[in-house]
Amino acid sequence: MTFTRIDCLKKHQFTHSEVRSFSCDQCGKTFTRIEYLKKHQLTHSEVRPFGCDQCGKTFTRMDYLRKHLLTHNEVRPFSCDQCVKTFTRMDYLKKHQLTHNEVRPFSCDQCGKTFTRMDYLKKHQLTHNKVRPFSCDQCEMTFTQVDQLNNHQLTHSEVKPFICDRCEMTFTQVDQLNNHQLTHSEVKPFKCDRSELTFTQVDQLNDHQVTHSEVKPFICDQCGKTFTQIDCLKKHQLTHGEVRPFSYDQCGKTFTRVDQVNNHQLTHSEAKPFICDRCEMTFTQVDQLNNHQLTHSEVEPFICDRCEMTFTQVDQLNYHQLTHSEVKPFICDQCEMAFTQVDQLNDHQLTHSEVKPFICDQCGKTFPRIDCFKKHQLTHSEVKPFSCDQCGKSFTSKSNLTAHQVIHSGVKPFSCGQCGKSFTYKSNLTTHQVIHSGVKPFSCYQCGKTFTVKSKLTNHQFIHTGVKPFSCDQCGKTFTVKSTLAKHQLIHNEVKPFNCDQCGKSFTYKCNLTAHQVIHSGVKPFSCNQCGKTFTVKGKLTNHQFIHTGVKPFSCDQCGKTFTRLRQLKDHQHTHSEVKPFKCDQCGKTYT
Repeated sequence: MTFTRIDCLKKHQFTHSEVRSFSCDQCGKTFTRIEYLKKHQLTHSEVRPFGCDQCGKTFTRMDYLRKHLLTHNEVRPFSCDQCVKTFTRMDYLKKHQLTHNEVRPFSCDQCGKTFTRMDYLKKHQLTHNKVRPFSCDQCEMTFTQVDQLNNHQLTHSEVKPFICDRCEMTFTQVDQLNNHQLTHSEVKPFKCDRSELTFTQVDQLNDHQVTHSEVKPFICDQCGKTFTQIDCLKKHQLTHGEVRPFSYDQCGKTFTRVDQVNNHQLTHSEAKPFICDRCEMTFTQVDQLNNHQLTHSEVEPFICDRCEMTFTQVDQLNYHQLTHSEVKPFICDQCEMAFTQVDQLNDHQLTHSEVKPFICDQCGKTFPRIDCFKKHQLTHSEVKPFSCDQCGKSFTSKSNLTAHQVIHSGVKPFSCGQCGKSFTYKSNLTTHQVIHSGVKPFSCYQCGKTFTVKSKLTNHQFIHTGVKPFSCDQCGKTFTVKSTLAKHQLIHNEVKPFNCDQCGKSFTYKCNLTAHQVIHSGVKPFSCNQCGKTFTVKGKLTNHQFIHTGVKPFSCDQCGKTFTRLRQLKDHQHTHSEVKPFKCDQCGKTYT
């Protein structure tokens, strides 16, 4: 560093001296001169007589207030030529430009993180210190320094005078707004050589590159998840805490931090200025768009060693690998489903809630969360650029295609210990195992039929309402859910890629082939306890048992005739229809 005056140089040289004989008795920080210690001790004082009339922030000294007032100034004449960030003062610009410097000589001996300046390293090392004497009286978070506590307490304030003109997010401080606005910038000169992600600042790139590292020394003592940085561990540990003081008033979802509320409220916003040029999906932030565009990339370097699924980012792989974990400490008190993380449990419990404010205007289906609603709306979209080269099925995103292609691989590492059935995903195994538990907490109030999961109940209730919004454009047949329509349309498709090697019969789905092959095995494990008849699959046994009970829950609304199975009712209802799409080419007679 260079100086214009000799006294400034001498003051600076003290910072390199090992002699720091003046120490603060409250936080242990040391100083080379007594006046520096006295200035520092004011930060521990509760007396802060100098207040900002624009945002309410208070200070112990007038010069601190003057520096702060510059942050409210619109004039920021000093701009960085590498990342277009602007500053109110030249010294701020010079400090910032060091972040673009490749030389980071100061490294932390605990986690290996490097810094351009010694004071940055010292501030960072406080994060490893267990002494955190400053605690927030609203959410009990603790801090090593009083200024960190003061900045944090602003998150509890409802005064947010700084508004982003792109997405209308609000902030308590102007520097938060400036950092946020960089997410809307298209200038991202710093590129990761592993995942092709780009960043506006070099420190963001450095933080990101740590995610590619195999070294994760920080371990959560509750679920065993590991992290590359201590701050990531601390953020994660909040997910295990019961304290979630921040809630969003539109959907009631609660959060551990106020910045999570700010990010979440964007999901309720209709402003989505960032559009993907591949599939036309829109996003509220440019980083969301960048993460989404990785789904279109062919490069997926991170591979799961259990099921061989590939991912574009290491955090996606880590999150996926939790599905293979046996440790699931968070249990739903309504249906006993278990989860690896508390936020997964919270999201799941919304499925039991009666409040579903998000309604699809195409099929009437309701959702408790905006993200579930948006995913559902993609099912109505015509744009599906990703198609399976084996069966021709198309998808809205590459991740959905990748998940589908596992079906064709034949790899099913997860098997049920009770009946031996195997699955490609552990989540499917978990859902299946509920069948053996006998627990069916969701019952239809019209016919009394019970279900293991609420989604099956919802699909079932369409039978009673008569609403069938999805129709086949070839034969006019209608369906309650789009997935059933998609399966039906394969009937009209001549492509049947799955062939039985014993009799040559072909099928559109592999599951149909698997069910068919049981016929050749001769194994019929499901037997009727009244007449002894045996069946290859449990569904056929269930349909058969209606014969003995006499229950016919499916009735025709036109003539009153009742049936034991839904398929019989649907076939019967065609007799009332005037639509007869099937015509004999020899005599001209038509059929339903």
